[in-house]
Amino acid sequence: MPELPLPPSRRSFLKLGGAVGAGVALGGLRPFAANADVVRPAGEDLAPPSPAGTLWYPAPASEPKIIEQGLPIGNGRIGALVGGDPAADFLYLADASLWTGGPNDVLQDDGQFPYETEKFGTLGLLAKLRIAVPAHTGVTDYRRTLDLGNGLVVITYRHQGVQYRREYFASHPDDVVVVRLSGGPVTGSVSLEPTRGEPAAGAGAFTGAFANGLKYACTVTTSGGLTFSGSGEVVVVLSGGTNYVPDAARKFLDTSLDPLVLAKRKAAAALTVGGGALRATHVADYRRLYDRMSVDLGQSPPAKRALDTWSRLVARHDQPGVPDPELEASYLQFGRYLTITGSRDGLPMGLQGLWQNTNTPDWMSDYHTDINLQMNYWLADRAALPGSFTALADYCLAQLPVWTDSTNRLFNDPRNRFRNTSGKVAGWAVAFSTNIYGGSGWWWHPGGNAWLCNSLWDHYAFTQDKAYLARIYPLLKGAAEFWDARLIPMTVDGREVLVDDHDWSPEHGPQDARGITYAQEIVWDLFEHYREATAVLGRDRAYGDRIAGLQKKLYLPKVSPSTGWLEEWMSPENLGETTHRHLSPLIGFFPGDRIAADTAPRELLDGVRALLIARGTDSFGWATAWRSACWARLKDADRAYRLLLTVLRPSVANGNGTASNFFDMYSQGSYTIFQIDANLGAPTAMLEMLVHSRPGVLELLPALPSAWAASGRVTGIGARGGFEVDLEWRAGKVTRAVIRSVGGTRLEVRAGTWRRTVTLRPGASVTVRPS
Repeated sequence: MPELPLPPSRRSFLKLGGAVGAGVALGGLRPFAANADVVRPAGEDLAPPSPAGTLWYPAPASEPKIIEQGLPIGNGRIGALVGGDPAADFLYLADASLWTGGPNDVLQDDGQFPYETEKFGTLGLLAKLRIAVPAHTGVTDYRRTLDLGNGLVVITYRHQGVQYRREYFASHPDDVVVVRLSGGPVTGSVSLEPTRGEPAAGAGAFTGAFANGLKYACTVTTSGGLTFSGSGEVVVVLSGGTNYVPDAARKFLDTSLDPLVLAKRKAAAALTVGGGALRATHVADYRRLYDRMSVDLGQSPPAKRALDTWSRLVARHDQPGVPDPELEASYLQFGRYLTITGSRDGLPMGLQGLWQNTNTPDWMSDYHTDINLQMNYWLADRAALPGSFTALADYCLAQLPVWTDSTNRLFNDPRNRFRNTSGKVAGWAVAFSTNIYGGSGWWWHPGGNAWLCNSLWDHYAFTQDKAYLARIYPLLKGAAEFWDARLIPMTVDGREVLVDDHDWSPEHGPQDARGITYAQEIVWDLFEHYREATAVLGRDRAYGDRIAGLQKKLYLPKVSPSTGWLEEWMSPENLGETTHRHLSPLIGFFPGDRIAADTAPRELLDGVRALLIARGTDSFGWATAWRSACWARLKDADRAYRLLLTVLRPSVANGNGTASNFFDMYSQGSYTIFQIDANLGAPTAMLEMLVHSRPGVLELLPALPSAWAASGRVTGIGARGGFEVDLEWRAGKVTRAVIRSVGGTRLEVRAGTWRRTVTLRPGASVTVRPS
């Protein structure tokens, strides 16, 4: 992403499901149906606490530090950061569709897009909720907890001899945020605080509208009134959202929807259910997803278990020789928690996901298409959460009509330095940044379409879902058509090859280079995936053959005789920054696998390794996570694990690292910002250390760190080719693995030198014991 200050400084209210344009309700608040379709569980079913399933703290979050200390809740559409102060509590709320801006389709004088909050737009806060219980100062036995196993934030404390409890959650079934105060008589008040000076719309409610026509509203209600006295239990219900719909034909707005009316109905309906039933429904829904994977990387020492989460992070950093595998397991599960709470059936997660602390977030909290958005979705399929991935596909499909129109009108503008010199244009493209209205921001990014499509294809590779493949096919074909028009012939070593036109290897070096490795690799993958899609779906076979022919003529990178690195440009010299944060030339190694550790020529793998070494081990969280995944692919467990620990280093003095609430912090020198990508990329690297998969091959424990080697068990790991894996090990060796087919039929299972070919029918499983 660009260095600041380069830019100036879901489900929104309806339910998204099925194919775009297929007659389903799309967009923001779900249509109100008295919640009659919500299935209520018969009783409570809280999972017991586990060593790797709890983050805890001995004090409330500081409001000025809420982005580093507040605990996140979310339902995939609306999210909140929770403070947890007994006397003066606060929640910062955001809706994924609360975006200013618009299509942003008038280019600047340089042929690129405006990138600012008016035309491109920005995500921001929906509201702040405050809960005042003035008497509850000077409390004792305070504990603030994020219960990963049940999807709850909980605070407990003692006041005047009485034990109090407060629970916070964002329910997906009921589509509301709930705070439940219990334990004894409580006297206090609840207030809703707008963040843009919006006018009140009655008690506990407000409405607003942006210049782009987006309407929004928020409301709060409680079981005891906004002011309550001596109540034994108080249930606070908050609802809100916008009239956004992911439908380009409607300009992404449902003009008939009144967000306040719908929000009030949802809040009132939830309140009639009661706090216990709301929690039970939420927990059952959450656990249905969370319990699909279990993670045991070994036991931690009792002294580490006794520490609060921040102290534990500090101790892990200060005592590098003392492993804390349960802390690392909790970090992986926290990534899964963010995926469940941040990505369900609405808009995908951008740079900060659903969690905001300002209306002016850095980079507008947008969708960055040159690593960050893609990394946000590396984890879902690997971590047994395939349903969370579809938000990305739905988003791309909804934006496609606008992306296609703007590409065909604007990409070949003579001012655009990245235009196609062939004069041809087809399909669709995006810029480095995108919003929710089909708009692009900053510079054109020719390779962005291919990388998005390769991410979308990966979901098919994990699931083997042909209906899904048919849905995304227009995206694959449009991207292939764009590159069919863009590639230009060049003679290299006496052979005519096809290369990318004038381009920029993200995000450094010359801006007019041809044949950059980044583009050559992702286009090779795109063409491979499109060719296979035509065969699987039986569509456009002739065009699939044409793309296969173009793929054969693509120039592919080689190792520089000057540096020994895999070349980033068609030059033996390094034309950029040696330790740059991006690993763009390695995209064919990870997340791609055209360059595979067991099949690529040794010289090429040596070039990959040499470039990784040159890039270094100290960078921003997402960059470090990417490096860790690459070293896992090279089966270098020590380097992969050390880079994971770099991600986990405590963020202090505005430095890169992990905050006390586990959010990854990105240093801007004088301050830090939260970016969610590393929180999802680093757990991906962890799973890559345990399982590497590509269609036809499944490798167990390819890069197991010594810190986890004693014993462990992880269940539900997704594997490309259509499989899931339960894995157990002891003394660094696989002792048992269960492989289940979710659509795949044949693969070779490997563990060290052990090999076995497995054939399964969909739904069947097999157990192997390599040791």
